[in-house]
Amino acid sequence: MAETNGEHGEHGEHGGTEQPGTEKLGTDGPVVGVQGLGCMGISEFYGPTDEAAARETLETALEVGVTLFDTADVYGLGGNEEFLAPFVAAHRAEITLATKFGIVRDPANPASRGVSNDRTYMRRAVEGSLRRLGTDVIDLYYMHRRDPRVPLAESVGAMAELVDEGKVRYLGLSEVTGPELRTAHAVHPIAAVQSEWSLFSRDVERSLTGAAAELGVAVVPYSPLGRGFLTGSFQDAGSDLAAGDFRRDQPRFTGENARRNADLLAPVRKVAAAHGATPGQIALAWVHHRAAAHQLAVVPIPGTRRAARVRENTAASRITLDELELKWLEPIAGQVAGDRYPDMTGTSAARE
Repeated sequence: MAETNGEHGEHGEHGGTEQPGTEKLGTDGPVVGVQGLGCMGISEFYGPTDEAAARETLETALEVGVTLFDTADVYGLGGNEEFLAPFVAAHRAEITLATKFGIVRDPANPASRGVSNDRTYMRRAVEGSLRRLGTDVIDLYYMHRRDPRVPLAESVGAMAELVDEGKVRYLGLSEVTGPELRTAHAVHPIAAVQSEWSLFSRDVERSLTGAAAELGVAVVPYSPLGRGFLTGSFQDAGSDLAAGDFRRDQPRFTGENARRNADLLAPVRKVAAAHGATPGQIALAWVHHRAAAHQLAVVPIPGTRRAARVRENTAASRITLDELELKWLEPIAGQVAGDRYPDMTGTSAARE
């Protein structure tokens, strides 16, 4: 899932309007702005949304060079795709539109989660997404989560049929391991893999980044700001965030884990002060540096509902961290207390 970076500090000297660069998703995929926008938080998970401000945020993102807009059929139970539809209609030729299938939610019990990768479900899902988004083709279609009950080659083969039929342009996966990416890529080229990757979460470096670099597959990090924790916008989700905010249920953001993890942010603040930047910008600059560190295309998708935060986040792509600063930041992930989710069984980390 994508994230929102919360109400973190005002942007510093790196908050200008100069547009960032571009990256290519996959060997033959689309060229997109080097930073995308995660749209999940517009619809749910992070509290109430000011719809007018959110629409301004979408327009501002495009204005400052963001062209990859990321949603999913489960965000807002389809409401996120519907919210994006007018923006998509107004800017269809300018944007790369990504959505996902595979996580199943029950409208009668939105907290429930299931996973389905079979052909029948996928075909129903893609038609629903096309209808809600108001478009005849999805640029990048992700398998949101891996269903181990369905052979991966079978699922990707079914996704490839959508490309042949012109309903989807490029294929993506989310939360897969390096071996799983190799299996999928042998069936049909994969343009991008979306997984959590940040100063707090480096599971992808176990096997995925090596496979992605070898195959020419881009990595699209979601939650590059640690769901706002890395920005300092909250210190304990249990006391600082409103009821209904799903971060209150994530192990690393509450209680003793949150207190221990807050202490890990000292070097982030130190580097930020040296650059006249915010901690969030340094966290994003570190993620952008992964492209050089692992020799692959990296396009993070921080989420926000405020135009000012889009400008702040995209400016992070222009911050260069030196070797000493990278050394200060290197140990953080290994010291984080708590898992990413209460139930990690659906993640790539559980299958490594």
